[in-house]
Amino acid sequence: MAASALKVGCGLVERLAPAPAPTTAMQSSFNSGPEADRVPALSSKAAASANPAVKLTAPLPLPPYTPTVKDRPTRTPHSGYHFDGSSRRFFEGWYFKVSIPEIKDSFAWMYTVEEPGSLTSSSSSSSSSGDENSTGPKFHGTGAQVMGANDHYLFQYDKTVRNFWGSRHELALGHTFVPKYGKRPPNCELEGEEFLDRVEEGFQVTPTWHQGFLRDNGKSPHMKTVDSIRWAYSTKPRYGWGDAGKSQKATAGWLAAFPVFEPHWQICMAAGYSTGWIEWGDERYEFKDAPSYVEKNWGGSFPSKWFWLQSNIFEGAAGDIALTSGGGRRGLPLIPGAYEEVAMVGIHYDGKFYEFVPWRGTVEWDIAPWGSWKITAENKYYKVRLDAVSDVPGVNLRCPTVDKGLTPLCQDTFFGKLRLQLWERSVQGADKVILDVTSDQSALETGGGPWEGNWQHRSRMRFPVRTLIGLPVNVEKIFKKFPSLEPAGL
Repeated sequence: MAASALKVGCGLVERLAPAPAPTTAMQSSFNSGPEADRVPALSSKAAASANPAVKLTAPLPLPPYTPTVKDRPTRTPHSGYHFDGSSRRFFEGWYFKVSIPEIKDSFAWMYTVEEPGSLTSSSSSSSSSGDENSTGPKFHGTGAQVMGANDHYLFQYDKTVRNFWGSRHELALGHTFVPKYGKRPPNCELEGEEFLDRVEEGFQVTPTWHQGFLRDNGKSPHMKTVDSIRWAYSTKPRYGWGDAGKSQKATAGWLAAFPVFEPHWQICMAAGYSTGWIEWGDERYEFKDAPSYVEKNWGGSFPSKWFWLQSNIFEGAAGDIALTSGGGRRGLPLIPGAYEEVAMVGIHYDGKFYEFVPWRGTVEWDIAPWGSWKITAENKYYKVRLDAVSDVPGVNLRCPTVDKGLTPLCQDTFFGKLRLQLWERSVQGADKVILDVTSDQSALETGGGPWEGNWQHRSRMRFPVRTLIGLPVNVEKIFKKFPSLEPAGL
């Protein structure tokens, strides 16, 4: 790298410019093919059967290690670990996805820490139990799930958080399930080779580096599982959550800095380019500049009901496109038993961010329990429509819950067919079409419940909450003046 590296704390950090717009090769990863004007026809995922994965022989060397970038322009608010040291019910979860267009499939790693403030209720062993009732009344522990190629799954669980670490202000975390003999588990980011020297089973991940080895614990008898996964890849972030080159935004607004309207949600990297390899069971996948994505949640528990769509692989337009949309039913602060239903749509296209949130417009949806997602939204200047379908059953994934801990609660697929339409609104004449693109590699999800038929709702926040959340408050700037009061994770 051109910039010189500095030793800061446990990790190497340096200031880098944002990733450049993709070259022709990169563009083929994000957007390719002829223009399409309809949701792609439903079909089986036959393309996945033409899998170029190779059988494992000798282990591959690590890709060049890329240290965490300090003050990078794509850093979003809420990148850090939000646990504040209290004993209240708390979880934090992270989602890292890499899509490989050549095989029309993806890999997603989901890491969860539950009840880090109640260390006394769990064993300090690193056994991988992880069934719903194994962690006692506090459901204390660390979980790692992987949803991978051909809808296979892996789950490893540790009934302790003692070997978990997370940076207070940076997207950097890791956990050691099994350390190397005679070695102490890491408590911060390490250079790639040093991590291998100290960790037998575990992971570490930052915005620019992700590596680890996990072993399935055998607690998912009704799912297609693999025995193990080993991986290492570096990432060049392209988009955070906001216009390229400008201050990045909190996905849920400035009030996400405080424990209200939980759970909170932050897209940390709407799009990036990842290069490295994955060993999934007995097959190896190598990739270069593969589209990647990162988000996180934190708070008391997941919403009681939710939906989600995400893709950064589209056909029908030049340039890189990244889409995330989600909505849920969440509890209201200070009003036991009360809840609200909210949703949002966020689109990055050619450096510009198009945001549709209920405090600056309306978001309307019609979501089936599984198989159909329809969302429309508008603000003062733009409007958007999303239509997505799935003809595959998907994979059941575990989520944090209040009464059962980490338990199967949602359904996901990487093979969603989606059409995205975006317009600039006009006061005279027809609205201007900005995007009309399709994807057959969209991630789709529904979760929670109850789902009694389609979920239909129109979300528009009312006064005074609408006005309050819409205030142009720069929480990070305020707390820089009072660093001792700055919340964890911001």
